[in-house]
Amino acid sequence: MGDISSSDLQYLETEKWIARLTLALGAVAAGIVTWFYGTVWGAGIFIGAILGWFNFRWLKLGLDALTAASAAQQGHCKPEIPVSTYFKAAFRYGLIGLTVYVIFKYLNVPVLSMILGLCALGAATIAVSVYEILRPQE
Repeated sequence: MGDISSSDLQYLETEKWIARLTLALGAVAAGIVTWFYGTVWGAGIFIGAILGWFNFRWLKLGLDALTAASAAQQGHCKPEIPVSTYFKAAFRYGLIGLTVYVIFKYLNVPVLSMILGLCALGAATIAVSVYEILRPQE
């Protein structure tokens, strides 16, 4: 951890803010939707936000593994990426789809509400990106 540059620390902080803001926006949106449309729709929004958060975390882990594998093979003509990295990338989409299906089928939570909740990740990413662009640089 001693080899982390200040720009790398900034990226790590940005990733933390995106993760936190995804859950915060999801919770706020779930509260508002619960007030106007009922508990089932609010639960769907929050479930979608949680799934978006998991998707972001798994994407980060996959990219970190890919970066580490590439860096470890620096100088090779054709670096070899472990097959498990590709499996994890595909698996996260399958797991999210399966989770949405099970929640929809057995808990009767509307699929549209979960899909809208997944948008919390996009909203958080846009908000943090705009903040990073507009804030004064050190």
